[in-house]
Amino acid sequence: MDRGLSAEEDLMARMKGMLSNSFSEAGSGRGISDDRLEQRSIDGASSSFSIDGCSEALGDGDMSYTTGDTLNGHAHGEDGTSSSDGSSPLGWPLGRRERSGSEASPGGPKLHGNSSFMWEEKREKRETELSEVEMMKERFAKLLLGEDMSGGGKGVCTALAISNAITNLSASVFGELWRLEPLAPERRTMWRREMEWLLSVSDHVVELVPSWQTFPDGSSLEVMVSRPRSDLHVNLPALRKLDTMLLDSLENFHDTDFWYVDRGIAVADKDPRNVNRHPVQRQEEKWWLPTPKVPNTGLSEDTRKKLQYQRECTSQILKAAMAINGSVLSEMEAPEVYLESLPKNGKTSLGNTIYASLVSDNFNPEAVLSTVDLSTEHSTLEIANRLETAILVWRRKIHNKSNPNLANAKDHRFAKSSWGMMKDLVGDVDKRELIADRAETILLMLKQKFPGLPQTALDMNKIQFNKDVGQSILESYSRVLESLAFNILARVDDVLYADDLARRSLAPPASSGSGRSFSSTQRSMNDLSYLFENDDYIESERHPWKQLDLGWDKD
Repeated sequence: MDRGLSAEEDLMARMKGMLSNSFSEAGSGRGISDDRLEQRSIDGASSSFSIDGCSEALGDGDMSYTTGDTLNGHAHGEDGTSSSDGSSPLGWPLGRRERSGSEASPGGPKLHGNSSFMWEEKREKRETELSEVEMMKERFAKLLLGEDMSGGGKGVCTALAISNAITNLSASVFGELWRLEPLAPERRTMWRREMEWLLSVSDHVVELVPSWQTFPDGSSLEVMVSRPRSDLHVNLPALRKLDTMLLDSLENFHDTDFWYVDRGIAVADKDPRNVNRHPVQRQEEKWWLPTPKVPNTGLSEDTRKKLQYQRECTSQILKAAMAINGSVLSEMEAPEVYLESLPKNGKTSLGNTIYASLVSDNFNPEAVLSTVDLSTEHSTLEIANRLETAILVWRRKIHNKSNPNLANAKDHRFAKSSWGMMKDLVGDVDKRELIADRAETILLMLKQKFPGLPQTALDMNKIQFNKDVGQSILESYSRVLESLAFNILARVDDVLYADDLARRSLAPPASSGSGRSFSSTQRSMNDLSYLFENDDYIESERHPWKQLDLGWDKD
């Protein structure tokens, strides 16, 4: 038995000696010490071979060998645990990237820290991607179910669901635009991402147009091909451009000379920028808005010029958005529910005073507006609703008179001769067209004077009962951009108004010219009517791209 053990020990000693000699010869030629011999592949990965344990831990296909006592002492620590440069504490082979990271800092911790960091990074990235996918699924499921997530079939139509989704998204992102400052990155990313989801529906709103297809034999055949619908093809890129311009304009308001304080909070006296000023009267009815503050001497000329330039650009964007929104709403059909509630004649809707002004030979739109109550938003909206109702009644009668065959299909009572009927028809049509045109002029001036006026009853009914997805996208997108532009414009005017107060406090009391300038600025800022003082706006309302050159054709 002792002889067998001695023979086995002798064989093991010989194997160790042979391997030690061979590695020593190879190592001496490469300048490797006898204490530790290691062979590396081209990519720097390594592996170890243990003779005592007859175990091999392989990396990425490359090997390194450690000999004799060095391997025994390194592979088996004092506590008996196995460890090596090319393997994990549990004996699992490590990747090339993890080992190279650990070898770069031999004095620091081994591979556990880098490995856990990489796994955490990958896990967070995957969770982010999954959360976005789940969010997108939820949004589209809500659209498909018509906002009825219970699936009970009580949802609204797809067009209204998309309109509500765009409106709610705008309220979430821009609902608290109380200061002139860059939009938070997460809000900007949220707006871009979810708007792309909602606008992707428009890719499937197409129209079929005839086209010729040529076959290999030279013959041609007329076929129908699909292309984006004309209104989406024209207006949607323009709205995207307006969207980008508005977001970029907000990015310009950084490191400004003005600042904001909450209402009711006084600035400390030790603040060198503090100045005792009168309250900003323009904001008195909006108590939730912070108050803009400027230095004692007012804004610098450069800052004021930049603000005025931003106001001009934003006003052009507002005009374009209003033009697109008005054009889309005019193309929407009035729902039958609203038409059934209309009065029989327009005079009943307007009242005797406004109707008498419309049929007067000395018609003056400004005089008509001066005779009505426009002191509150509610009364102004009521006047707009009455005008719109009367216009629709007269337009419908003009349409029915212009198509007597349609009326004849419903009513066969024709007691007059053809000539008498035609004479009365021409007279009635001309009179109604004249009155309807005058009423439209007053309504347009009213909307110009109060651009922040809420939607009329007709517009709300059109949006609610609209079935056209393309029109719903254009209307809601232009409406939220119009609201955003109006809010930016109002915030710019708040700062300019505060600057006017500061400059006025420094001006001599006898300076009457500055007082007139200030009063005119104050009056124009109260109703924002300065936006539409040009007569060209009426033309741009019908042809929004004729007067507004915003560089859309350069992209």
